[in-house]
Order: sequence, then C-alpha cells, then structure tokens
Amino acid sequence: METYRLYIDGHFVDAEGGRTKPSINPFDGEAIADIPVASPGDAEKAIAAARRAFDEGPWPGMSGEERSALIGALAARMKERQKELAANEARDSGGTIAKCGADAYLAQRQMAWFGEMAKRYNAEAREIEGMSRPGRSFNYTIREPIGVCASIIPWNFPLLMAVWKLGPALATGNTVVLKPASDTPLNALELARIVDEIGFPPGVINIIAGPGGSIGEAMTTSPLVDKVAFTGSTEVGRDIMAKAAGTLKKVTLECGGKSANIVLHDANWDIAVDGSIFASFYHQGQVCESGTRLLLPKDQHDEFVGQMVAKLEALPMGDPLDPATRLGPVVSERHMATVLDYIELGKKEGATLACGGARATEGPLGKGYFIQPTVFTDVTNDMRIAQEEIFGPVLCVLRYDSEEEAVSIANDSIFGLGGGVWSEDLDHAREIAARLRTGTVWINDWHLLSERMPFGGYKQSGIGREFGEEGLNEYTEVKALHVDDTRTRDNKPWYDMLVPREKTDA
Repeated sequence: METYRLYIDGHFVDAEGGRTKPSINPFDGEAIADIPVASPGDAEKAIAAARRAFDEGPWPGMSGEERSALIGALAARMKERQKELAANEARDSGGTIAKCGADAYLAQRQMAWFGEMAKRYNAEAREIEGMSRPGRSFNYTIREPIGVCASIIPWNFPLLMAVWKLGPALATGNTVVLKPASDTPLNALELARIVDEIGFPPGVINIIAGPGGSIGEAMTTSPLVDKVAFTGSTEVGRDIMAKAAGTLKKVTLECGGKSANIVLHDANWDIAVDGSIFASFYHQGQVCESGTRLLLPKDQHDEFVGQMVAKLEALPMGDPLDPATRLGPVVSERHMATVLDYIELGKKEGATLACGGARATEGPLGKGYFIQPTVFTDVTNDMRIAQEEIFGPVLCVLRYDSEEEAVSIANDSIFGLGGGVWSEDLDHAREIAARLRTGTVWINDWHLLSERMPFGGYKQSGIGREFGEEGLNEYTEVKALHVDDTRTRDNKPWYDMLVPREKTDA
C-alpha cells in the first residue's frame, strides 16, 4: 500500500505525531493508501514556508518566462503520467475511468495554459486613457501578485481542482498552500512528488492533507495568508468567508448549485434527452453545476421522462476502472447516507419516484457506495429536494406552462452557478439564457468549461471567477502609478494649499 507524506518548504515530512489514516476506495471499501493527517501546527509551518518564499525567495521576482518554464515542465510531467493519475483518481474518488481520464487530460492542458499565461499575462503596464499627457503626467496601472494563497479544494474533481488553484496563483507570482479534501487526497500528494522533481524553489508550493475543520481554520485565519481560494459547499464557503474577515483577506469562493435545465418546446430530443442525463448524472451527480432541476413543458413531460428513465435504467454500474462502467459509486459511505436521506425526504415531501430511489447492492456493488440513478417527478420548487444541493445521482423534474414561468422557477433559488436551455432556435435560446441569474449557461449542451472562459457563480454560488483573464486577476493586486512630468515647482500650484510659495521680486 502506497504511503504519502506532507510537502512543506521543498521537503517531504511526516505529520506532527506521525498521524496517518487510510484512503478508502469507494468501489469496495478497501484501503488503497496511507495518508498523513496534518495538524494546525503543520499548516502553520506550510504557511510560514510560503510566506518566506514570497517575501524572501526568488519566485515573485522571476520573469514571466522563468515561471512559465517551471509551470510548463510541471504540465509536461503531468502529461507523461496522465494514465497513472487517471487510475489514481478512479480508485480514490469513485469516478469512472472515462471521467478521470478526461480530467487527467484536461488538468495537464490547463496547467500548460497557465504556464503560457505566466509569460503573457499583464506583461505591460496599462495606461489610463485620458489622464496621461506629456509635460504633465503619465498614469497607468500594473498588477502584482497578492502574496500567500491558501487553497482548499473539494473531493469531486481532485486533480482538476488542484490545477485550478495552483495554476493561476503560480502564473501570477504567488506562493501556495494547497489542502485537498480528506476523502480524495491522492493526486494532490502525487502532484507534490512531481513538483519536487521539477525543482520549484522551496516554499512556493506546499501541499498538506488533513481535516478541513482544524486545517481550514488555520489557513483562513492566519495573518500570514493574503488570499483564500475555496471550492466546496455554500455552507462551508460562508464559514470560510466569516473567518477570513478577521484579517480582511481576499476571498474567492466557488460554492454550491442547484442549476435549472430548461427544455423548450422546440428542443431537439435527440440531444436534449441524452444531454439532460449527462447534465445531471455525470460523475454520479457530484458536480456543483449539474443540471439537477429539469424543467419540462407540461405537454411533453411524460414522454421525455419516459425516454430518460429507459436510458438511465440501462446504464451499467460497476468498477470505476472498467471502461464499460458508466456510473460508479459516490465518494464515501458518509456521503451515500446523506444522499439516501435526501431521497427519503423527497418521498415524504410528496414527489414521485420515476426510477431508482435506493442503494444498489447487486453482486459486487454491495461492497461499495452505489446509489441507483434516481428521478423524482411531481416536484414543486418549494420542496427541499428542489432547493437544496443533494450532490448525488438524484434529478428533480418540474413542469411548466409558459417560458415566463420556467425562467421564474429557474431563478427562484439561492444558487446561481449553472443553467441550460435546449432549443432549435438559437436566438430565442440566447434570450432565455440572458434572463437566467447564473454564472454560466449552456445552450444545447452541458458541463463544457474552458480555461480561457471565466467560470463562477451568482448569488450564494460564489464570489469571483476562475479561468480566463478574470480568474488570473483574482490572484493579483492592482497598483496605480502617477508619474509627474512637469519637473518644476511652478507647475504644482496645488502645493500652495499647504506650502505657499515664497514671493520673489520681479
């Protein structure tokens, strides 16, 4: 069984007291690795190392080209180990090998893009239009790294989320302490090994594994940390924001969602049915922007649901490492219990089960944390299952009479992360999309994200953006510079308000 260690200040070290815990494969409940359990003291050591690396080390002062070379080397090594990283993630998270393979490919591609951005991002000062005049002054802005970044990532996309946090922070010259989720730490700790091979300056990247409560608090309250970047539930995001307020840290949060998926009357069912399954059940529904509220016209509801259910019931469940598997287990026994509780709640609220609704226990599935793909109909938007993030293979189907009602239902949520519209009339679909209060809207598709396009949420789905120029900006401070070009005291009459000029004889 593989044994991992913390990575602090360029060294692999044991957690204080030598504490470890097993990492569990959700397919069969078996231990697959021995993971260090960091303490708040370990977190403080990592933060101090990142502080020294930023204040005294070479990283922030390196040219974009120098930082790019190291980030690019990290991306290249990740590409070489792509298959291994994918298999690690499938065993650690329960994601299918198809999903984890795609993640490993995207992770190295995205890291390579961040490496390019290190060279190209904000390479030149930006002049403030209308304020610069030769003989008077030059006025411009520059962006500078914010400092030490505490990055806390979730368990559903461990490798990708690590890249989403490390990439922009490194590209813009920051140092990082990264904490993976307790349920899925393997690939973050594997990244530490790759980082060590590449030869980043000590303290630039620190990776620690441990409980979110105590470690997260140490990271969010430390006065040595300048920014907290978090992806996870809205509830934890609120707590992090409150704790970071004590030192007025910059905070970016990518939190929960309950995204509405609107099928219009003229939708192409050939893609809308499969697309709605993909929107909701990809990675067993453990995706923050999943389309977990399906809105259907009343006169098309029964037939559309019937087609979906027939396809869902035929999806093979099994070993995530088997390429034939389409649905794997959820991430942990604890999370399985939470999802099953929501299913029972849906029944009590009066929703109707169209399929699923229980743990899957046939044959080898009985050892793992499998839940049947579940569809509820007769759902109203005031039910808890329609308002709260279940984060599992559970879809709520709601009927609507008019498009106005559909938009109203979609926006009646504390969340605003994703959304979707299915229609053959793209102009009309864009009109509907523009009315949805959400950070991303897919038209005739779902889940597709690009490192070049900003991603983030409205309302209680988050603060700030990841990816694109907007995402890089989140890791910088803006400095405004005023450069006087008059060079004489006579051309500074505003000084007279405080220091009158001496009168001279003509």
